[in-house]
Amino acid sequence: MTVGRRRGEELEHALLTAAWAELLEVGYPKLTMDNVAVRAGTSKPVIYRRWPTKAKLVLAALAHYVPLQESDIDTGSLRGDLLELVGRGIERFRRVPGDTLPGLITDTFREPDVFEDLRRRFAQDETPELIRPLLTRAVERGELRTDRCSDRILRVPFDLVRSETVLYGMTIDDAALTEIVDDIVLPLFRLHCGTPANHTAPIAPATGR
Repeated sequence: MTVGRRRGEELEHALLTAAWAELLEVGYPKLTMDNVAVRAGTSKPVIYRRWPTKAKLVLAALAHYVPLQESDIDTGSLRGDLLELVGRGIERFRRVPGDTLPGLITDTFREPDVFEDLRRRFAQDETPELIRPLLTRAVERGELRTDRCSDRILRVPFDLVRSETVLYGMTIDDAALTEIVDDIVLPLFRLHCGTPANHTAPIAPATGR
């Protein structure tokens, strides 16, 4: 049974809410447009007009319900900022049902444009622009000489997270997060962005990690 006529953002929100609820309840392989339509109180054509495939609908739901924000991160040290940012990225992966990304990757073989959508999502949500402001503040604090690291270097933290979770199926706990930041990311940034002479890195405030 359908509900009263909805349009624009209200309708889109209802559809994405239904898709997200289905994803959490049954997982990616069992998610169907029929069930999403029933849950949203609408019809399949309404969904297909916006997202012609299940993969595109799920990508839209992920973007809506699992965003990554960094604008409020400022712990007082580069180490603390990186722990917080990468930690948020890990928490985001944990919120996504485990069969979702493998399902999307499988669908890329049937729908080449899904691969472009998936790659575009990574480019938008986990771009070096999420990390660059952290480096800029580190320069202002005297932790680094410059924030002009290459995009390839700035992608390393999230590339590591994706590799550990998606390719190897590993859970990144607090110890692994600390290892990624302390043993890989910070030394890499300090090597390529430069640590001022006689600089002593501040101790990161306790973050619960």
